Amino acid sequence: MSDQPSEASRPPEKPRGADTPRPPGPPAAAEAAGTPAANEPGPSEARTAGATPADTARPSPPQASDGRRQRAQAAQQAGQPGSPWQQGAGAPVAKDDGMTARLRPPPPPLIRPAVLGSVLATALLSALFLSDGLGVNLLIVAVPASLAAFFAAQAAGRRLRPWTATWAVGGLALLAVPALRDAGWPTFLAVVSAFALGSLALHGSRSWPGVLIGSLGLFDSVVPGIIWGVRGVRARAGGSRANWGATLRTTAVALVLLVVFGTLFASADAAFAELLGSLIPEASVGEGPWRTLLFAVGLAGALAAAHAAAAPVRWDGLTVRPGKPRGRAEWALPLIVLNLLFAAFITLQLVVLFGGYDKVRDVTGLNHAEYARQGFWQLLWATLLTLLVIALALRWAPRGGTGDRTLVRSVLGPLCVLTLVVVASALRRMDLYVDEYGLTRLRISVAAMELWLGVVLILILAAGVFGARLLPRAVAVSAAAGVLAFGLISPDGLIAEQNVQRFEDGRSTSIDIDYVKDLSADAVPALDRLPEPERSCALRFIQNDVLHDDTPWYATSWGEARAKEILEKRPVKGDGSDCYRVGREGAGDGYEPEDDGYDPY
Repeated sequence: MSDQPSEASRPPEKPRGADTPRPPGPPAAAEAAGTPAANEPGPSEARTAGATPADTARPSPPQASDGRRQRAQAAQQAGQPGSPWQQGAGAPVAKDDGMTARLRPPPPPLIRPAVLGSVLATALLSALFLSDGLGVNLLIVAVPASLAAFFAAQAAGRRLRPWTATWAVGGLALLAVPALRDAGWPTFLAVVSAFALGSLALHGSRSWPGVLIGSLGLFDSVVPGIIWGVRGVRARAGGSRANWGATLRTTAVALVLLVVFGTLFASADAAFAELLGSLIPEASVGEGPWRTLLFAVGLAGALAAAHAAAAPVRWDGLTVRPGKPRGRAEWALPLIVLNLLFAAFITLQLVVLFGGYDKVRDVTGLNHAEYARQGFWQLLWATLLTLLVIALALRWAPRGGTGDRTLVRSVLGPLCVLTLVVVASALRRMDLYVDEYGLTRLRISVAAMELWLGVVLILILAAGVFGARLLPRAVAVSAAAGVLAFGLISPDGLIAEQNVQRFEDGRSTSIDIDYVKDLSADAVPALDRLPEPERSCALRFIQNDVLHDDTPWYATSWGEARAKEILEKRPVKGDGSDCYRVGREGAGDGYEPEDDGYDPY
């Protein structure tokens, strides 16, 4: 770790005339004089906060200094210690020039009513909608949480930047996957990626440590966010009790009117009662503890997002020292040898793999599926290790001048290109294997992973030509885009479609019922095309889950709703006694978990 702060996290220079120490001022003065909460602080934001160098350097009267000192002491006695972040120009700097001083911003301003309202809305919607599963309810909860972060950032003087908007829009787009797909595994990936993008939107990191740690940085704001919210509520409640009373009375009257007239209208019209019952979440006394927990989680999460938006931790202040530069021959010779090895392997791949099935059989004695399975995992690991080699090579690369830069590009550039050919070879092997034995969850997952690694290699090549300043964020964008695309293509639906198509084309004499029956409701449109009794055997378990599930609308995905509509029109037939013989012939082809563990699904 470097001991020098980055430019974005370096505190402003002390103006002239500020050599005389002053006691720290109140929070408002500290906010005006400290570094703004934006990721790229600028003088315009300092002017927005209402502070100028002249103002911060002007000595305060003795009476004002005594008053500020007394208020600071009173705050410490009340359990609110003076924060070392509250440093204006000319204020005594705390003796902390380590990690915290480089990363921590000035404290956020007093929480605004708009932020409090958005936070409470997030907590209430979490308690009402998140107890029955995941669907469009995640988007419903995310909207007020995003508004809380927006209002808090606006109060702190932060400006909306293009990358912040990119992370925010991407995170909300990923939350659309649970609303569209019933499968749990792409939904899990989408929710985790949406959380990471939301955290990046709040922190705005740009370096490798900043992007990696900033994607999880929201956890760091949970406790400070709660403390910030409690202090804000106390401050506003103490100064405007009359307003709070009016707000509570207004809310109570509105609730009474809604309950009374809603009950009357529901009693008067059965259709309205059914509509009202479907829209309003059902709550019981037994669910009280669970909904209370969801309320607390929503409240803490929204406060953490708002606090991070108002006072983001500058994770870009974490810098990694470059490695010791090596000599040209010492650095380049091992990589040149590796390039020659890659070139020899790829030459053979071009001759064998892309020469067709007859060439594969003549050269290896194996059919194309066996040959494909033999080396896919090795090629995947080779791709991952090559990325590690490139990272270490860049760390210890010679950095003497233009000649060294040319050497690095001329050695690592061909290595990236050759690795791209390895990626293409691995994907070709997977294509041959899937064509023989069908598509599974594991196969589509690792193929998607290999494809994304190819995209990363292309980004590294582009960074070598145009510069690496945007590389960390570009890699993060590519990962999020890959997760979004993976969820939108409906992996379970694609698996079912490919296996049904092979069965219809006669490439497979049977379909593995034991496998496809465990797919999610996203697979129903494709499995519905199977003839009987294969159709009923494949859909029996899915129908039991879909038709007998009373999940409310906000926790039901579009894939589940579509499957329910299909199965209501054409329910399965029989009692399932014939399913023990259907799809058993050759069902284990291509799986063989006892041999190599290739496909545990």
